[in-house]
Amino acid sequence: MECPFTNDFPRADIHELLSPDLLHQLIKGTFKDHLVDWIGEFLSLRHGPVHSQVVMTEIDRRIAAAPPFTGLRRFPEGRGFKQWTGDDSKALMKVYLPAVDGLVPSEIVRTMRAFLEFCYIARRDVHTPESLDQLEEAVERFHDYREVFQEEGVRVEGFSLPRQHSIKHYYDAIWDFGAPNGLCSSITESKHIKAVKEPWRRSNRFQALGQMLTTNQRLDKLAASRVDFINRGMIEQPSKPKQACLPSTDDDGAIDDPRSPGYVKLSSRFKRQHHFNSAALTSHPDRPTFNRLLREFLRNQVNALNPSMFLTELPVFDEPIFIHYSAAATFYAPSDPSGIRGMRREHIRANPSWRGGAPRFDCVYVKPEVCHEDSPHPQFDVARVFMLFSFKFHGQQYECALVHWFKWTDYHPDEDTGMWIVDRGHAGDASRPVLSIIPIQRILRAAHLIPMFGQTNVPPDISATDSLDRFRLFYVNKYVDHHAFEILHSP
Repeated sequence: MECPFTNDFPRADIHELLSPDLLHQLIKGTFKDHLVDWIGEFLSLRHGPVHSQVVMTEIDRRIAAAPPFTGLRRFPEGRGFKQWTGDDSKALMKVYLPAVDGLVPSEIVRTMRAFLEFCYIARRDVHTPESLDQLEEAVERFHDYREVFQEEGVRVEGFSLPRQHSIKHYYDAIWDFGAPNGLCSSITESKHIKAVKEPWRRSNRFQALGQMLTTNQRLDKLAASRVDFINRGMIEQPSKPKQACLPSTDDDGAIDDPRSPGYVKLSSRFKRQHHFNSAALTSHPDRPTFNRLLREFLRNQVNALNPSMFLTELPVFDEPIFIHYSAAATFYAPSDPSGIRGMRREHIRANPSWRGGAPRFDCVYVKPEVCHEDSPHPQFDVARVFMLFSFKFHGQQYECALVHWFKWTDYHPDEDTGMWIVDRGHAGDASRPVLSIIPIQRILRAAHLIPMFGQTNVPPDISATDSLDRFRLFYVNKYVDHHAFEILHSP
C-alpha cells in the first residue's frame, strides 16, 4: 500500500519511518483504550451489568486507597473521571494492577503484568542484548495471556489492532535506531504548535500559508537579532524571571547535579518546639522504647568505631535531639524525569501532620548492614520511617531514622503480579526487632507499598492516609517509577 507522503521517496519504507510512540501506542493506546476497557467489558459479561458495577466500584476504592508517594498522582474517586490525559494514564498504570488482583482471573492479571513489564523495559535509556531478550519474552507472554479476552467473549474478532501490533516492532526498532526512552509524537507536536498553530492564529485565516511562512521568517530574524545585540552589548541579557520560593515538599524530580552515588540528606529545618531531651520520649505512647533504642544504636556505633573499647552496657545519653520532618534522597535514575546527567531527587516524609492533615510516614528501601550475594531476596530491606532526627554524642554528629521493619513473605515475587510481598505484622526475631534506629546513610530512596487486597472488599472508612496502618500484607510496587522497576525486577 502506497503512502502519499513517501510516494516520491524511492527507497522509503513506511514501516521503518514509523518510530515507537510510547505514549500513544502503549500508555494511552494499549493500556487505557484496550486493557482497561476490556476488563470492564469482561466484568459485565461475567457478572452482568449490575454486579459488574459493584466490582468496578470496588476497583475504584482500591485505587483511592493507594498510599501517597512522591510524584504519584492521586485518584480520590478511583478511575471514574471523564477526560483522560496522558498523565492520568501514566499514573493509573502504576496502581491499577494491585487494584484488579483478586477480582479478575489470574490470566488477566498476568496479561497486565506482561504488558507493564514490556513498557518499563522498553523505556530504559540504555539497552543490552539481555534487556532486549527480556523485552521479547514479555511480548510473548503478553500475546499468550491476552487470549483470555477472546476466550471470554470480549474480543471475539481477535486482536487486529494497530497500536498493539506496533509492540511487535519495538525489538527491531531498538536494534536499528537505539533506545526510544521517552520518545512519543508529543515531541514533534510541541514543535508543530510553534511552527504552525501559533502562526495560523496570527493570520487572517484566508490563504494563510504565505502569511504563516512570513511570520516564522520574521520571528527567526528577530531572535537572531536579539542574540547579536546581546553579544554586542547593545541590550542587556534578559534576566530569568524570579520564581516564588516553593516549599521543600514540591522540590522533587530532575536535578542537574553531576552523577554520583546515591545519598540521603535531612532537611535543614526543624521545629523549635521539638528541641528537647530524648529522655522525655520514654513515656511517649507511640514510641515507648525510643530511649532504649537510641542507647542501643549508640552502643553499636561506638563498638563499630572503636572495637578496642567494646561496650557491653548501654551508654548514658542526655543530649538534646532535633526532629526533622523530611529528608531528600538523591540518586541516579536516567529513565525517570531527571537532569541531563541522570540525577533525580525525591523527598521522604515523616510528618505527624502532613499539610495540616493526617500524618504521613513514608516507606523506604534500606541497604543491609551485611550484603548477602546468595540471598534470594532483593539486596535491600523495606521499612517505614516514623521519625527523622539528628543529635550530637561525644562530639560526633548523627543523622538517624526510627524505622519499622517489614519482612519478606517469600523467596520469590508473586507469580501473577510480579511484585514482592512484605508483611507488616511480624513480631520480629532475635537478630532484628520490629523497631530500630538506623543512620540515614543506609536509606536508598522512598518505596511505595500497596495493600494486598485479595478478594476482600476495602472497608469504606479506609483512605490513602491510613491504609498502611490497616492492612498487614503489601505489594512492593515496582511499577511506581522506572528506577523502582530496575531495582525490583527479577528477569
